[in-house]
This record gives sequence, structure tokens and C-alpha cells, in this order.
Amino acid sequence: QVQLVESGGGLVQPGGSLRLSCAASGSIFNIYTMRWYRQAPGNQRELVASITSGGSTNYVDSVKGRFTISRDNAKRTVTLQMNSLKPEDTAVYLCYADIQGATQVWGYWGQGTQVTVSS
Repeated sequence: QVQLVESGGGLVQPGGSLRLSCAASGSIFNIYTMRWYRQAPGNQRELVASITSGGSTNYVDSVKGRFTISRDNAKRTVTLQMNSLKPEDTAVYLCYADIQGATQVWGYWGQGTQVTVSS
């Protein structure tokens, strides 16, 4: 059984930083693109950043220059470094990954971690 577990959320003041991590575990043959989404109350889920197995990255415009996504393929982890945080970054952040088990590739979600940016 494959699991994604996030950590690192919390309360931070505007302008502050947080580092989110997501670790994959279970019967895994390969991990393809890994993504961070976020969802604020009353809003649709939004793709924040993605990183391929080769390290190519993409970001939503609102976080470019402030957030950095990275991964460690050996440790099966993906990290989102968030700097210069703004109140509008407040949301539940969720990790998503395309993971190949014994045969097929499936998409997996983590449980989410709350990020609150407030003074």
C-alpha cells in the first residue's frame, strides 16, 4: 500500500517562511511527477508547483520567485520551500504523486497540512 505523508505546516507571520515535506512509502517501483496543491475554504483546489522525476519544475504565477519545489528521489520525498509568505497563501497544502507500483501507475494524495499566514 502506497502512502504520502506531509509535514511542516503551521502558523507564520506575513513575510515569513515555511518548509513543507512529503514522503512516499510502500510498494513503489517508480515515482513520476510530484505536485503540491492547495485549497483554501470556498476555493477550488489549485496546483501550486510540480516537479518531474528529472527535476523540471513549474509554478503557478502567484508563487513564482517565492516558492521552490525540490525532490530527493533516493528518499522518495518532495519539498516545498515557501518564502515571503502572504495571507493569501493560507490554505491546506496537499502532496500528489504519480506512482508506479507492481504494474500500473496511480495517482496518490497525501492527507494535507494546514498553512496559515497571519499576524
